[in-house]
Amino acid sequence: MKIFTLASKPEFIEELARLHHAEWHHLSSATTLTRRVAAIRDAARFNGIPSIFIALLENQLAGSAAIVKSDMVSKPELSPWLAAVYVKQEYRRQGIANKLIARCVKEAEHLSVGDLYLFTELASKYYEKLGWRYLERCEYRGAVVDVMHKQIAS
Repeated sequence: MKIFTLASKPEFIEELARLHHAEWHHLSSATTLTRRVAAIRDAARFNGIPSIFIALLENQLAGSAAIVKSDMVSKPELSPWLAAVYVKQEYRRQGIANKLIARCVKEAEHLSVGDLYLFTELASKYYEKLGWRYLERCEYRGAVVDVMHKQIAS
């Protein structure tokens, strides 16, 4: 398994957009697949914020993670965010998400980011094991989510 910037592998943009759309459409039902493709294409940069990283296994897309400026419009004071952590079902429980998250944290360190945030519907315990701290539970776009925080640089 290797991790790449999505910018270096743009041939995976549309597949990734379809996966993200299927996974998170309920949080942004007004977003069409076409808009999601465009947003992912715009966020696919070689470094900085936003950045999207993908995991490939034998040239097959296995998963993704990203750093974005804002991931919750209701929390504009929090920035930047770990977002779009996704691993295809058949590749789960192989440490891929851990490696993608670590790559995002490394990018945040490189950028001298002090704090990183995320929200999750189901994976709070997982993130706690990786050193993330619970900040609050709230409703966001019809879903109950936990907002979490990780100090990157002091």
